[in-house]
Amino acid sequence: MEASNQSAVTEFVLLGLSAHPKLEKTFFVLILSMYLVILLGNGVLILVTILDSCLHTPMYFFLGNLSFLDICYTTSSVPLVLDGFLTPRKTISFSACAVQMFLSFAMGATECVLLGMMAFDRYVAICNPLRYPVVMSKAAYVPMAVSSWAAGGVNSLVQISLAVQLPFCGDNVINHFTCEILAVLKLACADISINVISMGVANVIFLGVPVLFIFVSYIFILTTILKIPSAEGRKKAFSTCSAHLTVVVIFYGTILFMYGKPKSKDPLGADKQDISDKLTSLFYGALTPMLNPVIYSLRNKDVKTAVKTLVSQKCFAQ
Repeated sequence: MEASNQSAVTEFVLLGLSAHPKLEKTFFVLILSMYLVILLGNGVLILVTILDSCLHTPMYFFLGNLSFLDICYTTSSVPLVLDGFLTPRKTISFSACAVQMFLSFAMGATECVLLGMMAFDRYVAICNPLRYPVVMSKAAYVPMAVSSWAAGGVNSLVQISLAVQLPFCGDNVINHFTCEILAVLKLACADISINVISMGVANVIFLGVPVLFIFVSYIFILTTILKIPSAEGRKKAFSTCSAHLTVVVIFYGTILFMYGKPKSKDPLGADKQDISDKLTSLFYGALTPMLNPVIYSLRNKDVKTAVKTLVSQKCFAQ
């Protein structure tokens, strides 16, 4: 049927787990619990990095940005997911869908760049400690963080602008929990080759380049650490970047698991794989932001001390 003979799409239907209503209630409780942990954990990290003067350093400034980013990223999608678990007909307007895509895409791209900036911070701290105060001065690390947010925002604006210009005049059912951009593009009744190429270029810039940068940075970091004569010195040096490295492995490892695994060629297993892919994407959006504050709290004495101080001061004030 020609596009001109079809009405334009004004809203989308989010399929989610509609075919599995029993699972919806279970996952509502699970995702809500994870979301509350994300808000609490990252909120506490933001508070301690602001209130504790000992944490007014580049590393903790980036960490505060990462925590705020995780809150924004999950808030752009999780409330929509939770509402979908409870609402019989899960619909979202075209404009709201565009806003949700923009926010989630911007936050994802920003986190990729921000993790690269944090790797550079650890590289300078370990490989050039004497120059660290000069290289990572406030005049340097604040623009670095701002540029991460700006780059993610501009990239998202480009991708979403290209997407919303497409005609949507047929099927309006998104086989996902949220307005995931690839799922939305599949519904366009026009050629999406420009969108695919644009997203491919963006993936190289915002995924490939930061991964390569982080990899090279850690080669220099590990080389420098191995040259430290004492075992205690090596352990202390590695502990300063172990939390960041753990977050990087979880973040990019989950992405590789999601998009790198082979697709099933068995038609009978397509439905199970479809559910598996959607749930993997759902937990990717909540698991990494939930683990970040836990990792930095458990593996960082400064953060643990700051949290204890903040709690004790609050209790004393009461």
